[in-house]
Amino acid sequence: MNTEANQDWVARSLAAVWHPCTQMKHHERVPLVPIARGKGAWLYDHEGKRYLDAISSWWVNLFGHANEDINRALKDQLDTLEHAMLAGCTHAPAVELAERLAALTQHTLGHAFFASDGASAVEIALKMSFHAWRNRGQGEKREFVCLANSYHGETIGALGVTDVAIFKDAYDPLIRHAHVVASPAVAGVDAAIGAMRTLFEQRAAHLAAVIVEPLVQCAAGMAMYDASYLTQLRALCDEFGVHLIADEIAVGCGRTGTFFACEQAGIWPDFVCLSKGISGGYLPLSIVLTRDDIYAAFYDDDVTRGFLHSHSYTGNPLACRAALATLDLFENANVLAENRRKSALLREALQPLAKHARVRGFRERGTIFAFDVDIDDKTFSRRFFANALQRELLMRPIGTTVYMMPPYILGDDELLLLAQRTRDTLDATLARDVA
Repeated sequence: MNTEANQDWVARSLAAVWHPCTQMKHHERVPLVPIARGKGAWLYDHEGKRYLDAISSWWVNLFGHANEDINRALKDQLDTLEHAMLAGCTHAPAVELAERLAALTQHTLGHAFFASDGASAVEIALKMSFHAWRNRGQGEKREFVCLANSYHGETIGALGVTDVAIFKDAYDPLIRHAHVVASPAVAGVDAAIGAMRTLFEQRAAHLAAVIVEPLVQCAAGMAMYDASYLTQLRALCDEFGVHLIADEIAVGCGRTGTFFACEQAGIWPDFVCLSKGISGGYLPLSIVLTRDDIYAAFYDDDVTRGFLHSHSYTGNPLACRAALATLDLFENANVLAENRRKSALLREALQPLAKHARVRGFRERGTIFAFDVDIDDKTFSRRFFANALQRELLMRPIGTTVYMMPPYILGDDELLLLAQRTRDTLDATLARDVA
């Protein structure tokens, strides 16, 4: 392990790899971290320096890196079946995963369509909604609704229901725009429901579906709202005949305190989109769960009435087996209850930070913690990131919003370390140092 190995991998990556969500020129000043291995909540570079993965590697790594249980399941699956096409074939991992997810929705959402990533799942749900209405003779229902500041992915269709300018503006000429309605995280529940009702009264005959991120709008800066909004939105969709799509890609799999965020509102949508944590952070996988009546709209002798969407690795057995091992961990380790205990400990440890003179809007939902920093500085997030690395933390603020979305496996000492070093990182960044 040596500095030269770190430098070599950084240089080679900058020469050959176009990194996601990155202005590559910034890496002239912002460090690129060469990861050699991971274990538990920690990532290690080629010198052996460690970094606490406080954001679960973009919110996917629920049970730590190189998790022994998920590793064991994947090794077993690798010796059995690595892949088989899911068109015309089936296999145990896909069937078992679909069955277990349906059971988690009390069999309300009993049909699983497999894809590769979150944006693909969103596009599938949008296409399914439109096509289901058309198959029922209501082809005029082809418009969609999203919330202000919503994020649902960066493919062209998903951008149509995304309202974050930095992702969307460059591609505006290519996008089929949705209706954008006030978010309860900003306008409040009553005003947001009122705005949705007004739109429904005007356009329900043309609306296929409304899509929301339940409880937390993550890319908007971890904007949080009350579950009562979802309860009222479900009733509104039923009243006006509009599908409800719950994008649980970031907030599902226990992140908000329940396995599905929608459970806290006592409702089930017409579609649930899952990805990120469902495979434990191991392999690309997304799933769209939907109801019997949606499925029935496509069930016909006519091929053109079927849902003709696919990708080559749909229902990949390895990814499905990783997801099954992830669900096993939820069942066997009392994860949701333990997460509540850990969140209470982290909340207490973060109280000095919450009272910091420059901190605004400290908030939490389940295992998601966030606060806003009172600073007008476009370089803040990059400087905070660099300072965090110096303190063995991997954190990636959204603008001036600092958030934590750690793996579920952090020990108490690691939670306390995360709280203290986040405070240290903030102080160093406000002092405009990287040291």
